[in-house]
Amino acid sequence: MLVVTTENIPGKKYTALGEVFGVTTQSKNVFRNIGAGLKNIVGGEIKDYTKMLEESRQVSVERLRQNAAAMGADAVVMMRFDSGSIGQDMQSVAAYGTAVKYTEE
Repeated sequence: MLVVTTENIPGKKYTALGEVFGVTTQSKNVFRNIGAGLKNIVGGEIKDYTKMLEESRQVSVERLRQNAAAMGADAVVMMRFDSGSIGQDMQSVAAYGTAVKYTEE
């Protein structure tokens, strides 16, 4: 299923079916926290956290696709991400957009 960040899909006409979401919440494990604490002292990128966020984005987009398919959508337009912390050890990522159904090719 096509997921785009743009409002329009070139060459496609469609009707909006409604909002669609994909959400995941991931927690950091003890080893990641220890490594991040050490990295926080010296500075620089915390690669384990970056990897966790990349995985969270992939999971949230896959869930968005599944939810759009369940609505009968052909694509999702205007996809965006939102993220935030829940406490000190959890990160939530939401992918959201508008599910659409093609009307003409």
